[in-house]
Amino acid sequence: GDFTILELFRGPTSAFKDVALCMLPQLLTAAIKSEGMEKEILILTATSGDTGKAALAGFADVPGVKICVFYPQGGVSLVQRAQMVTQEGNNVVVCAVEGNFDDAQTGVKNIFAACRQVAAGQLSSANSINIGRLVPQITYYFKSYQDLLRSGKIQMGDKVNFSVPTGNFGDILAGYLAKLLGLPVGKLICASNANNVLTDFLRTGTYDRRRPLHKTESPSMDILVSSNLERLLYFLSGDTALVASLMKSLNTEGVY
Repeated sequence: GDFTILELFRGPTSAFKDVALCMLPQLLTAAIKSEGMEKEILILTATSGDTGKAALAGFADVPGVKICVFYPQGGVSLVQRAQMVTQEGNNVVVCAVEGNFDDAQTGVKNIFAACRQVAAGQLSSANSINIGRLVPQITYYFKSYQDLLRSGKIQMGDKVNFSVPTGNFGDILAGYLAKLLGLPVGKLICASNANNVLTDFLRTGTYDRRRPLHKTESPSMDILVSSNLERLLYFLSGDTALVASLMKSLNTEGVY
């Protein structure tokens, strides 16, 4: 019918993040060279399944960079775990975390906050909290629009709705950025699984992570704290102080 599936599992690790994580190491090494940085970069990354292997494969043996990936013990698929722990490379480390993805992601964020003054420029991330990871994902939307044009399913200027399986809100935010850049995007449909904290937020205006985390067959969506929603709130409000207060409320009270 009028539905088209965008297949993003054809990269080297079968993850939809492969496009971005094949490109991010190139962007990072170019930035290191451009800025004349001599200190080694440590990539700290939390994964709910897809990012981990894609990041490890992308950064394996990249000079001047080391990468450490944290994943929730029992919170990724057996295939994803096997992919990560068998990754070759002299600069890669994988660690399981007792807890869920939100615990792993919070740990990484806390490390960044604690090291902000003492290790400026030495830490980076392969998560979508790194804008360099997010920008390449904008191409998904332009490429799919081009494919629809070439197949004759739409005419130039027609609006297209995108339904995006959403966990950390990175991929769907890339669609929002594509819209800001001028792509004729109709609706961005935020598709959730049983961990529907985003669905509830978009329907009610209240973000509440005070609920059990359900382990599902789509572990990459088993997330209750969606980091990139913070960016959307900033784009919509333009108020840094307001967004910061909301994030503080989420961290301390679990709700805003």
